[in-house]
Amino acid sequence: MLALTAPLLHSFAALLLAHVVADFILQPGWMVARKRNPLVLLAHIAVVFVLSLGALGGVWEVALFAALAHLIIDMIKVYALPARARDSFTAFVADQGLHLVSLIAIAGTWPGAADLGLLGQWMPDLTPLMLGLSGLILTVTAGGFAVGLLTRRFAREVEQQGLTDAGRVIGQLERALIFMLVMVNQPAGIGFLITAKSLLRFDTAREDQKLSEYVIIGTLASFGWAFATSYATRTLLEIAAKTP
Repeated sequence: MLALTAPLLHSFAALLLAHVVADFILQPGWMVARKRNPLVLLAHIAVVFVLSLGALGGVWEVALFAALAHLIIDMIKVYALPARARDSFTAFVADQGLHLVSLIAIAGTWPGAADLGLLGQWMPDLTPLMLGLSGLILTVTAGGFAVGLLTRRFAREVEQQGLTDAGRVIGQLERALIFMLVMVNQPAGIGFLITAKSLLRFDTAREDQKLSEYVIIGTLASFGWAFATSYATRTLLEIAAKTP
């Protein structure tokens, strides 16, 4: 069993931030769509390696292991699964779960990696920032991918109205607000957010049952994802603050 120490958390925070930035910030849609192309896949892995290298302060051996682990997991998803299964919510969650396990294993194997790098002396201060930023990206950006995959089959039955990409932006804003409220320990404010969204959507949803059900599913999925990732981030931050 891994011993939870500050050096382990430092390495994990660095690897986690590199991972979420590579997967959800620096991986555009065209790259995801063409990932079966070996050159595109290797380009993504190169991004993972460079970001891991930077976050670890130049410890290239551990960054290389992180990139290789990422490559293996992505190859399983891209080449072993059929297209329909590959683009499902279940595959998305399983893929990210495997990445998380691999990061924990690498940080546990080389717990002092980040402390040995160029950023080592600042890692006690950088770790909460890395964990917080990772949590924000997972809540807001990764949440958008997750909710989109979960509601995709329902979206085909609903007539899309309103501004282009407005639903995506609304979802990002609501998840960002939930993250902020959880971080400042004011979860009661989320109730007002739910009420405000319900009132704004009431007239439109009342006139169309399919749209109403679609909005409810999307809202519950978005709020549920935001709750889970926000409280997971807060728990990690509390653990980091108490770990010697």
